[in-house]
Amino acid sequence: MSSKVSRRAKLGLYGALLVLAVPFVFPTWWMVTSSFKPISDIFSWPPSLLPTNPQVDAYRQVFELQPFAQQYFNSAYIAAVVTFGTLAVSALAGYAFARIRFRGQNALFLVVLLGLLIPSEVTIVPLFQMFNTLGWVDTHWPLILVPIFGAPSVLATFIMRQFFIALPGELEEAARVDGLGRLATFWRIALPLARPALGAVAIFTFLHSWNLYLEPIVFLSTPEKFTLPQALTQFVDAYGGPMWNIQLAAASLTALPVLAVFVIAQKQFVEGLAHTGLKG
Repeated sequence: MSSKVSRRAKLGLYGALLVLAVPFVFPTWWMVTSSFKPISDIFSWPPSLLPTNPQVDAYRQVFELQPFAQQYFNSAYIAAVVTFGTLAVSALAGYAFARIRFRGQNALFLVVLLGLLIPSEVTIVPLFQMFNTLGWVDTHWPLILVPIFGAPSVLATFIMRQFFIALPGELEEAARVDGLGRLATFWRIALPLARPALGAVAIFTFLHSWNLYLEPIVFLSTPEKFTLPQALTQFVDAYGGPMWNIQLAAASLTALPVLAVFVIAQKQFVEGLAHTGLKG
């Protein structure tokens, strides 16, 4: 009897989850299927779940109207560099705040956390003036350096600090007995154990860089240097109106890495946040 009740409870739970998933899944489904429809069918009522006459011309025009392949590469390599840079900075800074005791440690960490409270819109003008002085406007350097040393890195440092605080101190004591120094202990003991936290940091850093919009439209003006969020705004007709089927095709291609990262690494992301714990 209890097994039947538990089975019914599971079926009810799965059914409720399916219903709740509809508002999140349907927009993505509509985006992908509408990219294969002519413009006249996209906003037809009632909406069709599948294209009646699938067409791939929109995907061909995505690459003809814009240097979309180059823009795709720009977003990919910038997101990869930002992810690796943020991992390096946040892991070192988080370990230092967690394990190295020095005067004013808590006050300095509080100052670092204050960076999360400053909106990016507030700092964009002074950042533009600084990079303009350096001659780095219309280059990818601002899109790489600002996330690595800005708010995303602050949040990553916080996550890494919380994880390293939760590690047993006996591990480092055993490493010191074996003759390892501070840097060797970090590299050979602490960092390998921090894989769940590193996975979580890598995922949200990659997604943040991939979806970055404000900084590209401020710092970039050459289409060949655009990233994908900025490129999506360029698919308009001669009157400035949106070319819906082409925009949806470009958006579908843009969403592929995000969906892949979510499907492949969602387990590591959840485990990483769970292992950080909010201790100390």
